[in-house]
Amino acid sequence: MNTSAHFNLTARVLHWLMAAMILAMLFIGVGMVASISQRPWLIDLHRPLGIAILLLVIVRLGNRLRHAPPPLPADLPAWQAFAAKASHWVLYGLMFAMPLLGWATVSAAGYPVTMFAGFQLPPIAPHDATLYAWLRDAHGWLARLLFATVLLHLSAALYHAWVRRDGVFQAMARGGRGNGEA
Repeated sequence: MNTSAHFNLTARVLHWLMAAMILAMLFIGVGMVASISQRPWLIDLHRPLGIAILLLVIVRLGNRLRHAPPPLPADLPAWQAFAAKASHWVLYGLMFAMPLLGWATVSAAGYPVTMFAGFQLPPIAPHDATLYAWLRDAHGWLARLLFATVLLHLSAALYHAWVRRDGVFQAMARGGRGNGEA
C-alpha cells in the first residue's frame, strides 16, 4: 500500500507524456479518416506513435504494479472509488489493445508497420481482407471508447481539482514535497 499522497515521478512523467501522445493519436486518427490529402503523412506518424505508446504502457504497467497508487480519499463514495479503479484498468486495457489492434489491422491489410526508414515490424496477423475489415472496425470502435473514457477521466480529474479539492488531481499533477521528488 502506498502511504504517499502522490504518484512516483516515473508514473507522473509517463502519465502526462502518454496523455499528450494519446490525445495526438485520437486527433491524428480523425485526420486520417477525414482527409485524403493528409492521410499518407498522418499514417506515417500514427504507426510509430502507436508502437511507442505500446512500449510505454508496458513500462507504465510495470511501474504501476511495483508502486501502488496513493489511496483515494476516505470520504469518497464507494461507487466513485470503484469507478475510479475500474476506469483506470479500462484505460490500461485500451492503451495496450489499441496499438496491438492497429498493428494487427495493418498486418491483415498486407502493409508493413514502418517505424523509420529501413526498419519495419513483422506482421502479427495474416494478410486477409475479411480479418482486416473486422480489425479496422474494432480499432475504430475502441478508439471511440478510448475517447469517451479519456473524457470521463478528464472530467473526474477536474471534479477532484475544482469541486472536491481533495488532493486526487494534485497526486498526479505534482510530486510531494520532502520525499525526494520534484
